[in-house]
Amino acid sequence: MRLWRLSLAVLFAASASLAADVTPVGPGYQPQDADERGLWQQMNDVERELKSSNFVMRDEALNTYVRSVFCRTVTQDRCRDVRIYVVRTPYFNASMAPNGMMLVYSGLFLRARDEAQLAAVLAHEYTHYAERHSVRNFRDAKKKTNALAWMSVIPVASYGQAVAMTIGQYGLLGSIFAFSRDMERAADVGSVTFLADANYDPMSASRIWEQLRAEMDATAAARGKRSRKNRDGGIYASHPSTFERMTELKALATRHVTASGVETGRARYVTALAKHWPELIDDQIKLNNFGATDFLLTDLARDGWTSDLLFAKGELYRSRGRPEDLKQAVTAFEEAIAKGGPPTETWRGLGLSLLRLDRKQEGQAALQLYLNKRPDAKDRPMIAALAGVTP
Repeated sequence: MRLWRLSLAVLFAASASLAADVTPVGPGYQPQDADERGLWQQMNDVERELKSSNFVMRDEALNTYVRSVFCRTVTQDRCRDVRIYVVRTPYFNASMAPNGMMLVYSGLFLRARDEAQLAAVLAHEYTHYAERHSVRNFRDAKKKTNALAWMSVIPVASYGQAVAMTIGQYGLLGSIFAFSRDMERAADVGSVTFLADANYDPMSASRIWEQLRAEMDATAAARGKRSRKNRDGGIYASHPSTFERMTELKALATRHVTASGVETGRARYVTALAKHWPELIDDQIKLNNFGATDFLLTDLARDGWTSDLLFAKGELYRSRGRPEDLKQAVTAFEEAIAKGGPPTETWRGLGLSLLRLDRKQEGQAALQLYLNKRPDAKDRPMIAALAGVTP
C-alpha cells in the first residue's frame, strides 16, 4: 500500500491542537463538515488498501482477543464503530484515524507486560479519536499552510527508515504539531479513567513509560552511549517528556484507587500471545538491538524464566553468534525443553546452535526432532539438508 498515506493517518491521529470546540465522537458518529468528510474519505482509502496488506496479522484468535480487551476497556457501545488492524511491525506503537480505523503494532505486545497495559495504550488512542483530536489538528494546520498538499509530497518509508524532507518542511511539521502537549495529556487522562472503569489496574499506564525508559537505558548501555530517555528534542518536542508522563500518569492513577480489587490479566495475555511468540521474537531480534531485546526478556522474566522466555533468550544469543553466545543459546534452549512446552522452534534453534559449535551429531538429532514436530515447516528443505535427512 502507499505508506505515505498510512503515515499521514498516524500523524493526524497522534497529534492535535485544542484550538477548536468540537463535539466528541459517540456511537454511530458521522463527519460534521467538509473538512472532516475529507479526512474520513482519505482514511477510508487508506483502510481499503490496508485490508490487503501483507503486514496485517489475520489470525482470528489474536484479533478477537485484542478486540475483546479494547471493548472491555472503552465499553461495548463505544467499540462498535472501531475497526482494529494488528500490523506486524516490531515497534511500540498504536494509532487511530478519524474514521475509526485503529492500528496496533505487533511490537507493542512485547513491551506491554499484561492485558491492563495493552488496554492503557488502546484507551489512550481511543481518547484521541473520541475527542476528535485529528480534526482539531487538521483545522489548525489549515491556518498555517495547505498541509495536505505539502504532506502529499513527503515520501515516508516503513520499518524505521528516515522521513525524507527539507529543512523547511521539518520546521513546518514542528509548527503544525506545536499544540500536541495538551492533547497528549488529555489522552493520558482518558486512558487512566477507562482503565479504572474497566477494573484494570490504573497504574498500568504509568508502568509502560517506566519500562520504555528502562529499555532506552539498556539500548544505550549496550551501544556505549548516553541514554536518550530524558531528551525531549525533534519534531515531537512539544510532547510531555517520558519522565513527566510517567509521573503524571502515576498521580492520575492514585485518584482512582477503589476498595475492590483491580486486575492486570497477565495470564490471559500470555496465553493469547503464545502462538505468535516465535514470530514476535524473530521480528524483535531482526532490529539488531541486542541491549533492548535482552532487557525486554529479562524484565519479562522477573517472576521466573518460562520455556517461552528461555526460547527467546536462546534465539537472541544465537543471532549474535559469537562462540560464547552460542554456548549460552544451547543452555537456554535445553532449559526451555527441560521446563516443558516450549515453542517447536526451540529444537530448530538448538540444532542450528549445536551445528555451529561443531557438535554435528547432536545438532542433526535436534533438527530431526524439529522436523518431526513440525512436518509442514516452511523451512523444511533447508533444515532437512542440514539434518542429513530426506526433505
